[in-house]
Amino acid sequence: MGLRRFIEALRIAGRLTSVGKTVSRHLEAAAVLNALDERPVLFEAVEESAFRVVGNLFGAKQQFADYFGIEPHELIPKIVEAIENPTSPQMVDEAACQEVVESDVDLDRLPILFHCEEDGGRYISSGVFITKSGAGIQNVDFHRAMQIGKDRFSVRIVKQRDFDALLNEDETLPVAVCVGNAPNVLLAAATSVPLGVNELEIANTLEPFKVTKPKTFDGMIPAECEFVLEGVVKLEEREAEGPFVDLTDTYDIVRQEPVFHVTCITHRKDALWQALLPGRREHQMLMGMPREPTIYKEVNSAGVTCLDVNVNPGGCSWLHAIIRIDKKREDDGKRAIEAGFRGHKSCKHIFVVDSDVDIYDPYQVEWAMATRFQADRDLLVRDREKGSSLDPSADPDTSFTVKCGFDCTKPLGEKARHFERAVFPEIDLKKLLGE
Repeated sequence: MGLRRFIEALRIAGRLTSVGKTVSRHLEAAAVLNALDERPVLFEAVEESAFRVVGNLFGAKQQFADYFGIEPHELIPKIVEAIENPTSPQMVDEAACQEVVESDVDLDRLPILFHCEEDGGRYISSGVFITKSGAGIQNVDFHRAMQIGKDRFSVRIVKQRDFDALLNEDETLPVAVCVGNAPNVLLAAATSVPLGVNELEIANTLEPFKVTKPKTFDGMIPAECEFVLEGVVKLEEREAEGPFVDLTDTYDIVRQEPVFHVTCITHRKDALWQALLPGRREHQMLMGMPREPTIYKEVNSAGVTCLDVNVNPGGCSWLHAIIRIDKKREDDGKRAIEAGFRGHKSCKHIFVVDSDVDIYDPYQVEWAMATRFQADRDLLVRDREKGSSLDPSADPDTSFTVKCGFDCTKPLGEKARHFERAVFPEIDLKKLLGE
């Protein structure tokens, strides 16, 4: 479909809020995004820039499902299929993302948003970072980037991740930061796959698309994205990065991070800047949803029939996972818990429920815990181990935390009948009341 056709489809369906009044990129645009929550919004005029801004496009599973033309419960199998069967996208010489080429770099001309009052600066939060190492390994992932000059960013590079490994090996990496991408690229960039797997091939299996070469190095970038910021990231040159509001709605700390020097900007003639409000639903979806297929695969690999997974917003879409299983053995709940932690190592709490529980309804999940869980029997506590640096309650130096799982499944056999939910009669009220 492509990003632009999706935005137009939203407009036609009356699901896109268009803001005609001029707004500021400093706090005001972010305030609108926050107020509209999951509702997509297009800013027609930004005070400090000639470019329009679009945001809140993919703040719920339903929006991703609508884009691909499937149901929400089909997303995990679709992503699993793409990870297991990557395919090569079509390479083209002429691309929409390079209609305009700017070698005179001035980041102040872009509508890079200042999100929250205590932020360290204006941030690119939706940028897909694409690099190719000296050994020919292409890597695609997300990094937040704080503007620190007219041609420089300080980039948060998480230690021991793929980009960090390549940067430590080469010390200087060519980079293309792509802004304004369709969901196939966004989801692929957010997956965790072995180093050397080209995430754009995962994106192509999700939905076929075209790629082109960036202007400054021999790589592969989405041809239909809106903006491309090209340059180099240097390991040894570092500047302060942060504070920044992360998934947990708390401020991440200030760190000395590598600097990204921008040497070239390309974009569409009428380019749209894709905004992503940190700590809110779209951010949570892109962080949490790509972890669900890895949990799903691990649970099924452990011999437990996994029906669905929800890395839910209540757990910051990162620290909690709810796993729905078709229980066949009494220990399936605990096996699913252990497999879940293998599938998402940053997870802190895992809840396993039966097939009759809607994992997207927090009331039903809590009901399962209230009626089917006993702490002395169904609680699985793991020794202190490395968790997520995003968890403010974890050890700030090591990220060590205590993890636990809750087996909220009912017993099998004769005992199960005491745990069955009552079925109430249904009636067509419209027909009865003559509406």
